[in-house]
Amino acid sequence: MNAHRWMSTRFFSFFMTWGIFLPFWSGWMIYTKGITVSQASLIMSFGLIARGLSTLFAFPYLSARLSSKVLLNVAGIGALSAILCYIPANSFTGLLTVTILFHLFYPILMPALDSTASVLVQSKQLRHYGRSRQWGSIGFVSIGMILTVFTGRFGDEVIYWALLLGLIVFVGLSFMRAPDSLTEKRQVDQTKKAGMLHLFRIKHFGLVLLIVILLQAAHAAYYNYGYIYLQHIHAPVYLIGLIINISVIAEIIFFSIADKSFNKFSVGALLTLSAIGSSVRWILVFVFPNVIMFSLAQTLHAFSFAMGHYAFMKYLIKHIPQDQIPKAQGIYSALALSWSTAVFTMFGGYLYEIEPRYAFIGMLVCTLPAMLIALVYQKLERRKKALLPS
Repeated sequence: MNAHRWMSTRFFSFFMTWGIFLPFWSGWMIYTKGITVSQASLIMSFGLIARGLSTLFAFPYLSARLSSKVLLNVAGIGALSAILCYIPANSFTGLLTVTILFHLFYPILMPALDSTASVLVQSKQLRHYGRSRQWGSIGFVSIGMILTVFTGRFGDEVIYWALLLGLIVFVGLSFMRAPDSLTEKRQVDQTKKAGMLHLFRIKHFGLVLLIVILLQAAHAAYYNYGYIYLQHIHAPVYLIGLIINISVIAEIIFFSIADKSFNKFSVGALLTLSAIGSSVRWILVFVFPNVIMFSLAQTLHAFSFAMGHYAFMKYLIKHIPQDQIPKAQGIYSALALSWSTAVFTMFGGYLYEIEPRYAFIGMLVCTLPAMLIALVYQKLERRKKALLPS
């Protein structure tokens, strides 16, 4: 079994669904279920809280007891079952309940795939993380452009059916043959079966985690309000998907060249560049509220998201033992991709209702501290390098 092909296929199929859920789901609830922006903001925030609990506790627990293949099957089937519950849900309470249930299963797939890729890289079965991960970005951008055509033709109702179909495809693929190492239950050293706090004893883990938490939280306004903001600034409906996916095209380009072009960059340098790019991105969206500048700012997603994520993965692969990777991924997913985003989704929703542009410039409260902390970490890296014997 070719590990690169298997990993690339799973990234592609999962991120096709993520490309529907992330940018379009709040809009789908607003326009088809008839809820307000603030209600959608609250629902998605509670979903992110549930996602954090799931990835922080359920994912590491299941990872220690199930093989990677079985874990992906369980999470995929759970997500598919939960999304069916959206059909009868029409009230705020019903949508909130189903969203929480859905977030208990669906988000586990992301750290599960990243953990699997990390283990394959460490065991030399997968040569490059970036080259496999870029197929996830390709899946994300592909579905976004296709979905835009269908929403323009048939309306926002098609968003739900596209996500349902995508999950069916992902679950179907998960039952196909996987590399042998992924069908075996992980052997966990009982002496290392302590809590997650052990990770914070690894040098600079807490510092790097804090930086990526801030960097990922800064995307809260974009993920939840980018779709409706483009409608607010009168973007042509048939171009909204393309505009959203400019960011993912930039992400694809970054991941395709990252292993070669940024291999010699330190983690600190990558995090600093990510914070700078993110700050510039939100400033541009705020200062120039038009479709052209929003589209140009989308290219900075290569810095704000892709480079920050790549930097964390680089740190993880280099410094985190294999048996601790699921725990590290669970913490990252819970704190950086879930809880921090939940907080700033509510913050962004409050600002959006005052003035839509405020939601984006408000994200500087994340990126500017991230930049300063990354500069400190970069200085620590240089000091450590200087102390090493030449």
